[in-house]
Amino acid sequence: MMDIYLWKVVCIVCALLVNATGALSQLNVCGKPPLNNKIVGGEDASPGSWPWQVSIQRNGFHFCGGSLINENWVLSAAHCFQSYTAPEIIVYLGMGSLEGTNSNNQQRSASIVINHQEYDATTNNNDIALVQLSSAVTFNDYVMPVCLAASSSNFSGGTNVWVTGWGDIASEVALSSPQTLQEVQVPIVSNSVCAESYPDLTDNMMCAGLAQGGKDSCQGDSGGPLVVKDNGVWIQAGIVSFGNGCALPNFPGVYTRVSQYQDWINSRISSNKPGFVTSNSNCCSPNLFCLILFFPIIYSLCNFQ
Repeated sequence: MMDIYLWKVVCIVCALLVNATGALSQLNVCGKPPLNNKIVGGEDASPGSWPWQVSIQRNGFHFCGGSLINENWVLSAAHCFQSYTAPEIIVYLGMGSLEGTNSNNQQRSASIVINHQEYDATTNNNDIALVQLSSAVTFNDYVMPVCLAASSSNFSGGTNVWVTGWGDIASEVALSSPQTLQEVQVPIVSNSVCAESYPDLTDNMMCAGLAQGGKDSCQGDSGGPLVVKDNGVWIQAGIVSFGNGCALPNFPGVYTRVSQYQDWINSRISSNKPGFVTSNSNCCSPNLFCLILFFPIIYSLCNFQ
C-alpha cells in the first residue's frame, strides 16, 4: 500500500513540474483569458483579449502601460516613474479604449511605486518597477493577471510574441480617437543579433521586431507587456523599455527580460506571489525531457486502479 501512495505523490509532483512553477493561487487564474482566441494579428484589440493590460495615468492622461500580476500589484518599467510619484498615479484596468464609457473599467490609485534599486537611466538596465494598488481588484473576463516567465525560461530568436498598448502608432503620431488598445505580433530577435544594433545590450534585456521594420512598440507603450502563448497559457516575457525610434529597419524594440527578475519580484511582494511559469521556445525543456524520459514508468504507475 505504501508503494501505491508513494507513486501517487510522484505522479502529482511530475504533473506540477510539467505544468509550471509558482504560486498556485495565481497559476490557477493567470494567463488564461477566456475572451482571447488569437490566431493572427490585427490592429485594434477586441475587448477582453488582454485582460492584464493596464493604463497608468496622471491628471487624466495616459503615460505608460503595465500588466496586472495579482489582485494588488502591477508590473511596469522604472523609467515611467522617474518624474511621477505614487500619489499622482491612477491605474485603469479592463479598458478597451481610453475614451468613452466602459462598464468593465476598474480604477485604483497607487499606494507605492517600487523602482528597481539598480535601474540605470543611461543604459536602461534593470528597467522594471512594481506598482501596488490601493485596494484589490476583482478578477473577471476583462480584468485578469498574466503569468510571468520564470527564471529558467528561454525564448529563442524567431519566436512570435505579442505587444499591446495605447502608445503612438508612429514616431510622434498619437493613437487616434477613441484610442482603442492596439496589438501587434513580432518575432523575438536573439540578443546576439540585437547587439549589432544596440552594443550596450545586457542579459537583462531582450529584443523583438522585424528586420524590415514596420511593427513595433512606441512612446506611450512603455511599461506594457510582451507576451507569448505557451501550452495554452499567456506568459509575460518582456516589458516595453526602449528603442531607436519606432519600427525602424534593423532596430527592434528592446524589452526588460522578466525572467531575470523572479527573485526580485518575489522579494517585494510578501503574499499571494505572482504565477511564474517556465517557458522554453526550444523543442525540449527540462520538464518536458523529464516527462519523456519517465513517461513509460509514470503511465503504467499512474493508471493503476
